[in-house]
Amino acid sequence: MSAVKIQNLVKTFGDLVAVNELTLDVREGEIYGLLGPNGAGKTTTIRMLMGLLDPDSGHASVFGLDSTNDPVGVKRLVGYVPEEQQLYDSLTPRELFDFIASIRQLAQEKVNKRIKEFVKALDFGKYYDKMIVTLSQGNKQKTMLIAALLHAPKLLILDEPFSGLDVRSAKIMKDIVRIHTQNGGSVLLSTHVMEIAQGLCDRVGIIDEGVLVAEGTLEELRVKAHKDGATLESLFLKLTKQEDEVAEGVSVLREALVE
Repeated sequence: MSAVKIQNLVKTFGDLVAVNELTLDVREGEIYGLLGPNGAGKTTTIRMLMGLLDPDSGHASVFGLDSTNDPVGVKRLVGYVPEEQQLYDSLTPRELFDFIASIRQLAQEKVNKRIKEFVKALDFGKYYDKMIVTLSQGNKQKTMLIAALLHAPKLLILDEPFSGLDVRSAKIMKDIVRIHTQNGGSVLLSTHVMEIAQGLCDRVGIIDEGVLVAEGTLEELRVKAHKDGATLESLFLKLTKQEDEVAEGVSVLREALVE
């Protein structure tokens, strides 16, 4: 069974086609990178997968549960870190985690043990009882990550999860993702940082204007783009037809900086 199965997914907003007949699979036990330029449809796809948006047509499922028909069931299986931070500013992280544990009906002793481990790993102890509104962007990101992991989800969906993290915390985040899959979990990761995607993902899907333009391992993408040894960044620019635009922009800047 696929961890995520998306078939012919379509979502429009007025005249804008945000997601256009998108089909992809995330296999159990893999880290799958969902990549694309700004406005490509990545976050819209994730929101439909989470049952937060209804598709115009097509289907999305998580471990066989339909995201539209059973969004609560999907949320039981998923730990989700959205791109936009969604937190209760008037709570402390401790209060937020207790609230989530209560809503999810989690065993308090087990949750407390997991929280203690994550707080220590992320060097978060000094912020644990601070009001969320007072936290930096990076510490809010840590709060969201811990909240997503409390129930030991089968699938992690991470939308730009490295935003605001320092080097230490970003390294720990990568290790958490790897350990999650080593323990049998699956990960759907959306990021703009090509170096992270290249070093972390087993396969990637590149979407542009809501359409899947390429999918596969790094080596498979190199074959598709006819670029042996190319970095994921270079492949991404070619496959999304931005290569010439970038070269032209650099050329203009070079001339401007010389003057």
